[in-house]
Amino acid sequence: MSPLRTVRRALWLGLVALACALAPVAAAEPQPSHGLSLFGPLKYGADFTCFDYAAPDAPKGGTFSRGFDGTFDSLNPFILKGVPPQDIETLLFDALLEPSLDEPDSAYGLIAETVALAADRRSVSFALRAEARFHDGTAITADDVVFSFETLLKEGNPTFQILYADVETAEALSPREVVFRFRATENRKLPLIVGAMPILSKAYYSAHKFNETTVTPPLGSGPYRVKAVDPGRSIVYQRVADYWAAELPVRAGRHNFDIIRYDYYRDRTILVEAFKSGAYGWHEEFTSKTWATAYNIPEIADGRIVKESIADNTPSGVQAFFINTRRAKFADRRVRQALDLAFDFEWTNKTLFYDQYKRMASYFENSELAARGLPASAELALLEPYRDKLPPELFSMAYVPPRTDGSGEARLNLRAAKKLLTEAGLMIEAGKLRDPATGEPFTLEFLYYEPAFERIIAPYARNLERLGFVIALRLVDPAQYQNRLKSFDYDFIIQRYVQSLSPGAELRSYFGSAAAGQDGSLNLAGIKNPVVDALIEAVLGAADRPALLAATRALDRVLLFGHYMVPQWYKGRHDLVYWNKFSRPASAPPFGLGLDTWWVDGAQQAALNARGKAID
Repeated sequence: MSPLRTVRRALWLGLVALACALAPVAAAEPQPSHGLSLFGPLKYGADFTCFDYAAPDAPKGGTFSRGFDGTFDSLNPFILKGVPPQDIETLLFDALLEPSLDEPDSAYGLIAETVALAADRRSVSFALRAEARFHDGTAITADDVVFSFETLLKEGNPTFQILYADVETAEALSPREVVFRFRATENRKLPLIVGAMPILSKAYYSAHKFNETTVTPPLGSGPYRVKAVDPGRSIVYQRVADYWAAELPVRAGRHNFDIIRYDYYRDRTILVEAFKSGAYGWHEEFTSKTWATAYNIPEIADGRIVKESIADNTPSGVQAFFINTRRAKFADRRVRQALDLAFDFEWTNKTLFYDQYKRMASYFENSELAARGLPASAELALLEPYRDKLPPELFSMAYVPPRTDGSGEARLNLRAAKKLLTEAGLMIEAGKLRDPATGEPFTLEFLYYEPAFERIIAPYARNLERLGFVIALRLVDPAQYQNRLKSFDYDFIIQRYVQSLSPGAELRSYFGSAAAGQDGSLNLAGIKNPVVDALIEAVLGAADRPALLAATRALDRVLLFGHYMVPQWYKGRHDLVYWNKFSRPASAPPFGLGLDTWWVDGAQQAALNARGKAID
C-alpha cells in the first residue's frame, strides 16, 4: 500500500529529527565541531571527504524521471495552503546541517562550517561558510538564518510552531555567525532541529510574499533549481552547474543527475502502465497485487527493466486506518477497539496481498523502538506514575493485533467486537447500531482518493456492517482529499507515519495534544492524552540511547492500548522497477535508499537505446 501525500512531509520531519548532538565539551566555552551526534562519537572525522555510501567519482549527467500518483498546485512547500510537488524542499533548499544515512543520529556541516553547543545546552551557534550562496549568487548570511526561523515560525505551516516551540530566540552575532537560545534543556534534539531548518533568502522574500501559494519557482540554494513546471502534471528540476556546495564532503558523489523530472498521474493503474511504456524511468511499487502480477513482461525477462527488492532498515512507522477521535462517536476506547477487531488482516494478506506483508504491531514497526512483550523495568518506571490513567491490561499483557483464521469469517473477533460495543452503551435496532440517547445510526465514512483502496476497504466495511455500522465509502479527488486531511474532516483515513531512528519533536505533531486542534498537523487521530504528552517529553529528554528506547517503547505501548488506529501492514523493503540505465555505489546506506547517489551509466543507456528504448 502506497504511503499517501503526508509521507513526503512526514519523511522530511523524520529527517528533521535525525538527532541532537552533544559534542563533548571539556570547558564552559562551547567547542566548535564539524558535526553533531546525539549519542556517542561521530563516525566521520573533521577531515572526511565523502560519505562511505557515495562515490565521489560518479559521473554527472543524464535524466532521472519518476511518476507519482496525485497532484500538486503550488511551489511553496512551507505553508499550509496548497499541495507542493515531491522533494522541492530538499532539492532547492539547503540547511545548516546535513544528516548522515549510515548513522542513526548524526549530522554534519552544510551551510554551517562549524557548530558549537553550549555546555549547559541552553544555546547552539553556527559559523556559516563564506562560500555559501543562493542561486542568484548572493551570500547566505546569519540574517537569512534568523529571517528563516522567524518567518517559518510566524507564517509557515503550523508544524513549524511545534518543531520550534522550545527555541526562545535566534540572533545574528555577525554576518556569518548565528546563535539559537533555548527555553529549556529537556528537548535534547533542538540543535539538530534548528540545524535542519531550510534557509530562505531574506532579500528574495522582501520582494515576494511568503505566505501565498505560487507557481513561480522560488529562490533556493540547493543542488537543483526548478527548470519547468506544469501544475498538477509535471515538474522538472535542473542540477545547478555552479552549485556552491558540490565539493563539500556531505555532497561529494551525490546529486548526479542533470535533470530530475516528476510526472503526476491521477490513477495508479495508468501510472504503472506509463512506466512500462517508457514514459519515465524509475518506479517504487507500493501495491502488492501490482508487484506480484503487473511486471511479468518481456522487458524484465530480457533485462531492459530491472526488478529488485532492497532491504529497508529504517523504522516502517505505522500504516493504519486512523480514527478521528475529535468526533464524539469515537470517544469511547471500547468503540475504537471494536473497530480494530473487525479488520481481518490474515484474510486480506492472503487474498489481496499475495502474503507479501506482515501485520503492524507498533507505531515504530521494523525497529528496536517498538514495544514488545511486557514492559521492562525501565519502561515501568516511566509508566507507573500514570497507572490510574492507563488501561490495566497495558501492565499485564503485550499488545498483539487481533488475529483470525484467514477464512474471511472472523466470527470470534466480531463476537468480541459486538460485546465491546454493547458495553459502550450502543444498541442494535432494526439492524443498525444506534446511540440509545438519540436513536441515530452509527455512521462511518472512509475517505480516500485512490480507487485502488476500495478492494481493501470493502471487505473491512462488510465486517463493520455486520456489526450494525452504516458505512460510506467516499472517493474524492486529490485536491479535495488534501483539504479535508488538513482540516480533519473525516471519520476514517488511511495514512502512514514514517518514523526516524531517533524520534524527536515531530512526535508532538504526530501525537501531542497541542497538535490535535491545529490544522495541518500530523495528529490525524486527534490524540489528546496527557500521558502521551509526558512520554513524548521523556523521549525528547532522553540522556542516552537506552533511555531513548525505554521512553519510545513506553510511548508506543500507551498509543497502542489507546486504540487510536486500526493497524495495517508493513514489508521492510523497497520494491523497485527501473529501466536498466542506472548504476549506484557498491556500498548502500543502511538507513536510507540513497537514491541521490545513483547515476546514469552511459554504456547502459546506450545499450538500452540500441534496443529501441530511449528512456529519459
